[in-house]
Amino acid sequence: MRYFLILVGLMYFCLSYESRAQDRQIIPDTVLIGGDTLLMLGDSLLIDEPVKEIFWKTGGNYNLNIQQVTLTNWAAGGASSFALNTGVSLFANYKKDKKVWDTQLNINLGFNRQSERDFRTRKTNDNFNFSSNYGRELSEFFYLSTQIDARTQLLEGYKYSRPSGSENDVRQKISDLLSPGYIQSSTGLNYRKTYENKGKISMILSPFTGRFTIVMNDSLSNVGAFGVTPGENVRAEAGMSFATSVSDIQLMDNISWKADLNLFSNYERFGNLVVNFNSVIQMKVNQYISTRIETSIIYDEEVLIRQDDGSSKQAVQLQNLINFGISLDF
Repeated sequence: MRYFLILVGLMYFCLSYESRAQDRQIIPDTVLIGGDTLLMLGDSLLIDEPVKEIFWKTGGNYNLNIQQVTLTNWAAGGASSFALNTGVSLFANYKKDKKVWDTQLNINLGFNRQSERDFRTRKTNDNFNFSSNYGRELSEFFYLSTQIDARTQLLEGYKYSRPSGSENDVRQKISDLLSPGYIQSSTGLNYRKTYENKGKISMILSPFTGRFTIVMNDSLSNVGAFGVTPGENVRAEAGMSFATSVSDIQLMDNISWKADLNLFSNYERFGNLVVNFNSVIQMKVNQYISTRIETSIIYDEEVLIRQDDGSSKQAVQLQNLINFGISLDF
């Protein structure tokens, strides 16, 4: 009987130990060093690094297009020429919680040089556009936003003509750095949406818009160019604006479109619009080569365009460029 009780006791002890072994959990030791969590599991060291949130997204694009024509004793006629067009586009976008801040800068320069003419090198493209939009989320797609736009050029601009009876061209300065320059500040309701293919659309309606026209060149301001009072360098206006922009819209495979439209109306002459429209269609051949179709349309009733007959009148300004060359995204 004594041996039987010993045997039962041994069996009970074995079953109890096995049960405790199955229920036992291995809990790793946790150590914090410099904000990082270290987990000790047996002889292994596991490092659990916290996931860092990314609030900023930055990037841009650089493009360069060159064309050269060289003619020597060419029976069909013509003239040797060289053309260069280059541009850079930069962006920095910030998003955290209900705050968004998008900033973009676009700079373009182009030249054309042609032999056998006066003033052989002439400017064909010169744009400096900067915009910055800060918003606070009201709902899923609507924000209360403040936007600043600045637009000017970098180099002097000339109007070329040949007087009647003359064999030589003459030129007249019609623009310069900050002549004109435009600064527009607007606050209003902003609709923003990002699509699954990363395309974006933004529309902002602002009943509180201030627009400043700057003419720093004295020879231009003295004649009242670009709507400033003769002798003054700045013209201030208050009015309403509507701005819309689209970016990274995929029209087809390897074909993208971005554009922006800005409309402004002065409260003193409400209904007379200042129009600024820019569009870029990019067709990528590969990672480094693409074709770009750039279009700009401007209308401002305060800007009088000098005509070939010497008169000046209101007119729609149109610029269209088709470029094929190097395009680098970064």
